Amino acid sequence: MSSFDAGAILRETRDYIREAVPGEYKSLQLERVVFGLFFTGVKLNNGDGGICFTPVKAIPEAVCCPSSAKVMPLSGRLKGMEADRVLREMEEGNPLKKALGIATLNALSLTLERSQGTPNFEVVLEKDALDLLTLHEEEFVVVVGALAPYLKRLKARGKPFRVLEMDPRTLKKDEMPFYSPAEEAPLYVPKADLLVVTGTSLVNDTLEGLLALARKDARVVVLGPTASQYPRAFFERGVDMLGGIRVTAPDDLLDLLAEAGSGYHFFGRSAERTTIVPRRNS
Repeated sequence: MSSFDAGAILRETRDYIREAVPGEYKSLQLERVVFGLFFTGVKLNNGDGGICFTPVKAIPEAVCCPSSAKVMPLSGRLKGMEADRVLREMEEGNPLKKALGIATLNALSLTLERSQGTPNFEVVLEKDALDLLTLHEEEFVVVVGALAPYLKRLKARGKPFRVLEMDPRTLKKDEMPFYSPAEEAPLYVPKADLLVVTGTSLVNDTLEGLLALARKDARVVVLGPTASQYPRAFFERGVDMLGGIRVTAPDDLLDLLAEAGSGYHFFGRSAERTTIVPRRNS
């Protein structure tokens, strides 16, 4: 198994943004934060917004008031916090601070994109990465995460595939024959001709390990609202396509998240799908 540095993509993206827009970066703060049931969202004081999957299952303390208070001790004091502090604290091991940091990093990625443009990559708007992905006839596909739309497509294809998932309860009955526990990634990922990974792997620090297992000739796609970051660190590790979102109406999005909204509620309303691929020089 290749060596890897868990969490490196997040750190490298943070450091790159910090260096690329130093003046604006120092002035950026949290203007609004929502920890929703499915997604955590932020709005920065420059108007940019970002979201991240809320890792509810990673919070065993959320069972009574005294222990729950330790999960996010800064509740009520997040507004006005410097973005840089949020990104530094996302490595403390606290699941909600991690989600908050990733959501902030996604908002900052939009800030950087507006500042620098997209000289090294192309952004396809209002297109899901899976819609742009061509399945080759004999490809063996490995999916990491219960990505329902893609699993439906693979089942209809009628070819063998494998889905790696930490919680099999998220899979349907007819998907279980293709299921393997996440711990079996070293067995299946190296066999993949096409590897599709949920962006939630950024939250639990497993993405770097999965990418290290992939063959150099494999096609690799990382997708989901959590993976809405500046793509440089992904592409340097062999990712071919990054599917995320762009927040278009931060306040409307946060209102939806506060009411337990999910992608079905905000796509096309307060956020649009994006697909990012490396720019091919002619």
